[in-house]
Amino acid sequence: SLTGLPNRELMLDRIAAGLTRAAEEGTYRPTILYIDIDRFREVNANFGLVVGDSMLLTVARRLARHLTPLDTIARVGGDQFAILLVTETEPRQIAMLAERVRRSLRSPMKFNDKEVVLTSSIGIAVYDGSQANQSDLLREAEIAMYAAKRMGSDRVEIFKPEMRHEKDDRHAIEADLQRAIERRQIRVYYQPIIDLMEESVVGFEAVMYWEHPQFGLMSLEDFSKIAERSGALPSLVNLILDQATRQIALWRKKFPKREMPLFVSVNISSNQVFRHELVQEIRMILRRDAIPKGTLKLEIPESLILENPEQAVEILDWLKGAGASLTLDKFGSGFSSFNYLSRLPFDTVKVDKSYVQNISQNEPNAVLVKSIVAMMQGLDKKLIADGIELVQDALYLRSLKFEYGQGIIYGDPMTDREVLSSLIAIEKESGKSGKRGISFLKRKSRKDEDAAFGDAQVPVQQQGRRAPPPKAVTGGPDRRRQANQPRPLVGMAKQ
Repeated sequence: SLTGLPNRELMLDRIAAGLTRAAEEGTYRPTILYIDIDRFREVNANFGLVVGDSMLLTVARRLARHLTPLDTIARVGGDQFAILLVTETEPRQIAMLAERVRRSLRSPMKFNDKEVVLTSSIGIAVYDGSQANQSDLLREAEIAMYAAKRMGSDRVEIFKPEMRHEKDDRHAIEADLQRAIERRQIRVYYQPIIDLMEESVVGFEAVMYWEHPQFGLMSLEDFSKIAERSGALPSLVNLILDQATRQIALWRKKFPKREMPLFVSVNISSNQVFRHELVQEIRMILRRDAIPKGTLKLEIPESLILENPEQAVEILDWLKGAGASLTLDKFGSGFSSFNYLSRLPFDTVKVDKSYVQNISQNEPNAVLVKSIVAMMQGLDKKLIADGIELVQDALYLRSLKFEYGQGIIYGDPMTDREVLSSLIAIEKESGKSGKRGISFLKRKSRKDEDAAFGDAQVPVQQQGRRAPPPKAVTGGPDRRRQANQPRPLVGMAKQ
């Protein structure tokens, strides 16, 4: 409906007609060009869906310029197009056409006084009689496209028979993922979220990892497309929600004297949030574990909300009515719709890490964040800063009255056992000092690291770094750490 082009089903019908003609004429060889726009998800995240849709329309128009009236162009996926060539059979001319297509898509597009350059990965498949049907021919072109993407993107690749095993690899990974879910081999880790004003641990963000026997440790971001394509994503969402609520119930039982129960945030960055079944599943999970209201927080990206704001308002109201707390994730990463912000039932807004990192030295970002703080205070919404890497940035954000923060200076993702050990250590420390701190595990070799977080001195050579993923699923992320030594949730400067 956006581009007015044929969809995948109509393209398959056209290819089938081409194969019938090829069988009758002998010399006729239909050819498929499969085109994928590189990193188009980042475009949607950075510029918003309205601009993304405009780019797709521009791409469709540019592709159509290279075709004759007898050829067919279709949009076969969100950011994928396919071209059926019936008038050109000379291999050299087909290769030149594909190169012209690639170059035309690289021409800058202007939006809001900015120039955006898109690149594409293009796969070519030519009918040679070995393909059993139209789906096989289209799949060969798709396999060649993925080969181009693996070789660095922005290139053209022609299908070769040896590429077929790569198709089998993708199907094998999908089967591996399904088995991993059934055998509960997907692990959930927890990254601490800190109350910046009180200097205390208030909750955790649940992060999913899969240790694949061949490809090693993979975060959900690494295999989300595989999960979505194979239909496994709903099972993964249910798995992480189930484990998160069980952990909340366990912590509530272990630490009944806490004034504010610990919460867990679960990021739902796909259209799964718009499934009506999700509301019922969350209601059942919350009823089963009887956890305090608001301790399960759902983080939903701003870009996903802007795809369909009207539907989002309805679904989010249902989710909140079911007992979940809501966080607007990656706020500021695209073109924010302030018109809908006041209507959306979010309790918390998470400011995107691109604004947070090095904010104390970035005056333009600081000005924007100050405006966000003033606006959210007026809307009575709490703020969380994502991706804090430097102590001076944490101190600056606290001076702006940010309620919450998370980042590598507070610790890397931990197993549930490590979290429990750390929380027990915090409880012991708070019992002795009368304050529920986060700097309970200090290095004795540096005096400035023995200071409380609010008084920490920042070394001149302090440099930000991103948190590495857990090193192993079994045995804990750091096997060198002693079994009785909890992972630090420290607010200290890391060297």
